[in-house]
Amino acid sequence: MTTSVFPSLIGLGWSVDRTPMWSTRIQQSVSGAEVRIQDQTFPRYQWDLVYDLLRQGVIHVGDAAWTEHQQLFGFYNLMGGSAQSFLYESDEDHQVTGQLLGTGDGSTKTFQLITSYGGFAQPCYAPHVVSHVYVNGVDSGGWSVANWGSTTPGLVTLASAPAAGQSVTADFTYYYPVRFVDDQCKFSKFAKGMYEVKQLSFISIKLGA
Repeated sequence: MTTSVFPSLIGLGWSVDRTPMWSTRIQQSVSGAEVRIQDQTFPRYQWDLVYDLLRQGVIHVGDAAWTEHQQLFGFYNLMGGSAQSFLYESDEDHQVTGQLLGTGDGSTKTFQLITSYGGFAQPCYAPHVVSHVYVNGVDSGGWSVANWGSTTPGLVTLASAPAAGQSVTADFTYYYPVRFVDDQCKFSKFAKGMYEVKQLSFISIKLGA
C-alpha cells in the first residue's frame, strides 16, 4: 500500500477506457424467473490506457533530453507489476464540492469521505487535498483526515460532534487507489528515442463491502 502517484505524461492517447465492474449472482428457475443477488455496494473500476508516444533522450539536436519512457518504465517496476498499490487521478472524476458526508447525532465525530459522480455515491479512501469541512454550512475549523496508507483511510475526525440533524459536508480532491492488472507490460520502440505502450491496465482497490 504505497502513496506513490501515477505520473502524468503528455504521450497518453485519447483512448482511455474506464470500466465499472460489479458482482451479481443470478439464480434462474426452470420457468426462467430470476433471483439476483448483488454482492457489492459499489464497484471496482478498471482503466485501460494507451501511450502513443513516450520519448527518451535527445531526439533532435539542441533539444532537452526527454525522460517520459524512463518515468513510466521505472514507475511500473517500482510497483513490482501488480504487487504494490498506487494512486491515480481520474481526469473527470477527482473532485467534489459541498459533498454530503452525513448528519450529526450529537455524539459522532468521525465521518467517512464520500464522492458522488453522476448521482452515484461511494466511499473515498484516498483524499488528496481536503480544503473545507462544513457543519451546517459553516467551516468547522478543527478537523483531521486519515490518508491512504493509514488504518482508516478517508476518515474525517471533527474536533467536536455536530448536533443532531446538522449536516456535515466537505470540499476536496481525491485519487483512486489502484494496482496494475498484469505483471508484465510491453514497451515498444518504433523509432530512435520513441516508444509506445499499446495497453496499460490498472484496477481499483476496494475496501469494505
